[in-house]
Amino acid sequence: MTIEPPLLQVLPTAEAATYASWFACLAEPARVKLLHTVATSPGGVTVGALTEILGTSQSTTSHHVRKLADVGFVRLRKEGTATIVTVNQACCAGLPHAADAVMGLLAPRPCCPEDLPGDVTVRALQPEDWSDVRRIYAEGIATGLATFETSVPSRSTLDAKWLPGHRWVAEIDGRVVGWTAAAPVSSRDCYAGVAETSIYVADGHRGRGIGKALLHRQVTAADADTLWTLQTSIFTDNRASVALHHTAGYRTVGIRERIAQRDGVWHDTILLERRSTTN
Repeated sequence: MTIEPPLLQVLPTAEAATYASWFACLAEPARVKLLHTVATSPGGVTVGALTEILGTSQSTTSHHVRKLADVGFVRLRKEGTATIVTVNQACCAGLPHAADAVMGLLAPRPCCPEDLPGDVTVRALQPEDWSDVRRIYAEGIATGLATFETSVPSRSTLDAKWLPGHRWVAEIDGRVVGWTAAAPVSSRDCYAGVAETSIYVADGHRGRGIGKALLHRQVTAADADTLWTLQTSIFTDNRASVALHHTAGYRTVGIRERIAQRDGVWHDTILLERRSTTN
């Protein structure tokens, strides 16, 4: 059997040239220092003030400012005899975007997990499944990696919280071994398509692809419905769950530092989200 080499991703030449000019401009420490000062001065700052900060001649400062303006990092305007330097607000997002693009973080993400286990069946949650769902929830709490909850919410609480068409259980040989559910993040109409997701796998069944099967059903059902964004928060220690979500098109948005306490200890979580390509 011939194994095809992976298809290499190539950044378009025009984008590479643009990003290279940006990074080249910032290769001079003085310009990095100046850009930081301008970006943190909402009303702008004069070239004279920047000269004092940099500790060089005004001609040298003007040279660096002009280089920053040439690539679009800053904008210049005259007020009397003074030149006011302001940040180009588009660059506040554009520069991080460029770094993400170069590092491949903006590459097309997968739709959903592949290589699903053949012995796992995923189906809609039924009333008779609630005892198993709550049992598995308790097992997740016991790991210390799944949730800030210290006790299992009641059936009525979960039933009222979860979206009716987005609650699923996984079975092996007729036994419930995992579940996933989605809950709205807000009651406001503008966020009607945004949901927070959870996945739990029973103790003794982890590492068998159950989470992968549940995640596959979760995201494909969301894409087929009116949900345009799924989000989830995962403990920073739970790297396996982060990697699993990445296989379903979730991306890491950032770290929520000291977001909540568990057993009196502050913890960070990783915020991930998935934007549907069909809604």
